[in-house]
Amino acid sequence: MAEQLNDREGSGLPDKLMQYLPARFRPGTAVVPVVRLSGVIGAVTPLRPGMTLAGLARVLERAFAVRNAKAVALVINSPGGSPVQSRQIYLRIKQLAAEKKLKVLVFVEDVAASGGYMIACAGDEIICDPSSILGSIGVVGGSFGFQEAIKRLGIERRLYTAGSHKAMLDPFLPENPDDVAKLKAIQREIHQIFIALVKESRGARLKSADDTLFTGEYWAGESAIALGLADGIGDLRSTLRARYGEKVLTPVIAQPSGLLSGLLGRKSPGAGQLSALESMAGLPDELISAVETRAIWAKFGF
Repeated sequence: MAEQLNDREGSGLPDKLMQYLPARFRPGTAVVPVVRLSGVIGAVTPLRPGMTLAGLARVLERAFAVRNAKAVALVINSPGGSPVQSRQIYLRIKQLAAEKKLKVLVFVEDVAASGGYMIACAGDEIICDPSSILGSIGVVGGSFGFQEAIKRLGIERRLYTAGSHKAMLDPFLPENPDDVAKLKAIQREIHQIFIALVKESRGARLKSADDTLFTGEYWAGESAIALGLADGIGDLRSTLRARYGEKVLTPVIAQPSGLLSGLLGRKSPGAGQLSALESMAGLPDELISAVETRAIWAKFGF
């Protein structure tokens, strides 16, 4: 009986069965899941949300749970947006990396600026293209002044508040210097949080003074590397093959789509007239969203 068992063990049966398993589940196969983080960060309009932690949490968890993963690759292409959502996404990536003990490799495409760069700092390494734009470590806010326009149109502004600063920075009222001072104080506070995050993440790799790195300026790839904001030039495919072998698997972990997305609560096509009416009603928001998004990207010359 013992001899029969030994014969079976030596027959190589498990190896034969192994070839029918998906490559990513075979022992010894190097796997680096890839997550794309693209677009403006935060809610642009209700109809066109940008990147948020709520929208990305499930995708990130799936990426860090991939079996046999050697690392997780993040492909970033973002001009920034909400500082809160940027930091929340950064923290979740750092937490998952620590829990799973996985290295995070960040690959910058066109832009990793402002909040996009904040998220990039969650990586153990930041790899970019020579023409990538990185940096813009600062805080920006803007508005318009319509008080003269509504006068010309004969429109009377009626605004009722409880609280002396409730209408602060209202675009239909003349600018108040005290309101501007308060806004700038908040911006400075958020800026310091951003600076501390970059210093903690990049550490001794930073190679220039604060008054160069943290003015809101941004740089192309080679200059960003010279300043310590990035670590090297490269692309995802070549870099991962050089590090983990020619047969490294790079499954893209994406948001659910199609029928599955419908089951998870997303709007699906084919809902009839109601869907068409909702789309028509949303056209103004969609137009505003497109203009806002374009304005953010245009800052970096794209």
